[in-house]
Amino acid sequence: MGLYVVLYPQSHVLGEHKSTYVWGALLSLKERLRNSPSVTSCRLPVARSAHGATVYSEKLWIFAGYDGNARLNDMWTIGLQDRELTCWEEIEQSGEIPPSCCNFPVAVCKDKMFVFSGQSGAKITNNLFQFEFKEKIWTRIPTEHLLRGSPPPPQRRYGHTMVAFDRHLYVFGGAADNTLPNELHCYDVDSQTWEVIQPSPDSEVAHPEVAERVAAPEEAPSFSSEERGLKKSRDVFGLDFGVTTVKQQPTADSELPSGRLFHAAAVISDAMYIFGGTVDNNIRSGEMYRFQFSCYPKCTLHEDYGRLWENRQFSDLEFVLGEKEDRVRGHAAIVTARCKWLRKKIIQARERLKQKSKQEIEEEGQALSQKEGICGNVKLCCLQPLLEVTIREAEAQPFEVLMQFLYTDKIKYPRKGHVQDVLLIMDVYKLALNFKLSRLEQLCLQYIEASVDLQNVLIVCENANKLQLDQLKEHCLNFVVKESHFNQVIMMKEFEHLSSSLIVEIVRRKQQPPVRTHSDQPLDIGTSLIQDMKAYLEGAGIEFCDIILLLDGHPRPAHKAILAARSSYFEAMFRSFMPEDGQVNISIGEMVPSKQAFESMLRYIYYGEVNMPPEDSLYLFAAPYYYGFYNNRLQAYCKQNLEMNVTVENVLQILEAADKTQALDMKKHCLHIIVHQFTKEYCYPIHCPNEEPPRGRADLGLKRSPSCQTCDPSVSRSFLTS
Repeated sequence: MGLYVVLYPQSHVLGEHKSTYVWGALLSLKERLRNSPSVTSCRLPVARSAHGATVYSEKLWIFAGYDGNARLNDMWTIGLQDRELTCWEEIEQSGEIPPSCCNFPVAVCKDKMFVFSGQSGAKITNNLFQFEFKEKIWTRIPTEHLLRGSPPPPQRRYGHTMVAFDRHLYVFGGAADNTLPNELHCYDVDSQTWEVIQPSPDSEVAHPEVAERVAAPEEAPSFSSEERGLKKSRDVFGLDFGVTTVKQQPTADSELPSGRLFHAAAVISDAMYIFGGTVDNNIRSGEMYRFQFSCYPKCTLHEDYGRLWENRQFSDLEFVLGEKEDRVRGHAAIVTARCKWLRKKIIQARERLKQKSKQEIEEEGQALSQKEGICGNVKLCCLQPLLEVTIREAEAQPFEVLMQFLYTDKIKYPRKGHVQDVLLIMDVYKLALNFKLSRLEQLCLQYIEASVDLQNVLIVCENANKLQLDQLKEHCLNFVVKESHFNQVIMMKEFEHLSSSLIVEIVRRKQQPPVRTHSDQPLDIGTSLIQDMKAYLEGAGIEFCDIILLLDGHPRPAHKAILAARSSYFEAMFRSFMPEDGQVNISIGEMVPSKQAFESMLRYIYYGEVNMPPEDSLYLFAAPYYYGFYNNRLQAYCKQNLEMNVTVENVLQILEAADKTQALDMKKHCLHIIVHQFTKEYCYPIHCPNEEPPRGRADLGLKRSPSCQTCDPSVSRSFLTS
């Protein structure tokens, strides 16, 4: 077993952050003990292995382990902030201290440290212990109280992992009675119950043949935290199990990790990662799996923008490409958010259009009616013609692939290895270099390098030389001069037709290979769709706004194409009922959301962000239905956010929201709290919207009074019958 530590609130990588410890910084403790008078009395824990370690309150805590002669059950801690004054401290433990053990995991959840199972001498247990950091007291959590028929705790085991997320502990792997189980067990700290988690059938499995950094031919990786599915590379496998549920069974598409022991597990953001371990027949694994904890539906941001690209609705741009002057339509809001080079071209085209006289525009049959916007320099165009943007450097086919990337952060790769398809991606690669799209450069380069083989290497090399794609040319030359390739390549007919300069370069490369140099410069992978749209909403897109959203009379500039791509409500409005003044009043049914909640909804629309305070979730719970979002991801998050943060003070408001939207699970949850907290809850009456709310309580537009004759008594009936 190794030592697995994650520093929080941030996740740290050794050497990456100023508060991270580089190997050796703490290992020189003995030297500093000799030189520093202030820490001369510091004792050191005995050398050990197979122990547990975790971080809590900016301190490293270690427990138990094996010192080479005996198993231990002592506990030590050391501060991680001031490395000059840091000193080990042995903890005086009390309570039901776990027996001396090793090969066990520890995890911190709700200010407690948990230890589950492990080896204690020749005995292997399945005991779960919790340690209170403040009182320094151990408690054994019994399993005798479990009801008959409820899921049992995991078998006794060792060499497993355990991580904490929210109020749950997740146990995976280990050796259990000469078997290597691969169930994922979950322990609820609040209810003190175990269950076995099954992967959701919604898990998406991508093509398994191409390296992760190359991507499958059908669909490139988006480098986004929202991506799901199986990813396989030369070095690493990753599987997103999808939504966790105990009711659904895995499908044939889901690939569960095999049983293993002595592997590593860590939680990053809202996912658990498992790497390595020993699998069947004592084979060591190099696989990595990813388990997604969050219980929301998959984000459809990329698909929604991709659909906008496919149908070209609400296009306001027309690119004139190459010598043939082929025309490709697009949306200024997406293009200017993703590509600075094209943004500059679009601004130049807009300036040229402004310089035209009104008479010239009328002669072209494009009546232009502009009105000064409410917000600063925002222009609203009622009858805006398509803006022509001329790009002589691009041809239609590679440019359309590039546009697809701008909308979706991925490209649909053609057939792997087919010469014409490889040449197409080379043209896209050339455009990516010209337009300074680092992310697209990497996707193209990875696909081309993975597609180079004996049949096409000379054609790719010749084309790379012609297009001055030096990095790709270098890859082809190194491929040609390999010992296993060279003789076959020079015997091909294509070799005879290479340019003389390229033939000379190949021969010289074979005779005297260049010295390989390694650059210390980090690889620039550019910005993602999510990052670009976030910046666009926060101010980068203000000059391209073409619609005004009015929230209680206060204007908020926005972009029609983005709103229509993400909401069927806005799509129908802009297609059939576009307001003449370009202004849209915002409400959710009869309720006007708060400014903060409205900004949370815009963040979801623009770049799929769902994190928000509970009060915003209360406002936005019904928004997916009203605005016709293409799945219920936002509502699922709002529901979970409310359930996790429901209190005596807000339970009645949340109950009313659940009743209005028929969220039966949340309604049941609120009623359960009201019944068990009745003596506290009756002090918080539900008020009619027509009545003045009590001082200090915000009127969220969701409250009714049971005593009001005009109010629907369904909530009261639900409460009384519960």
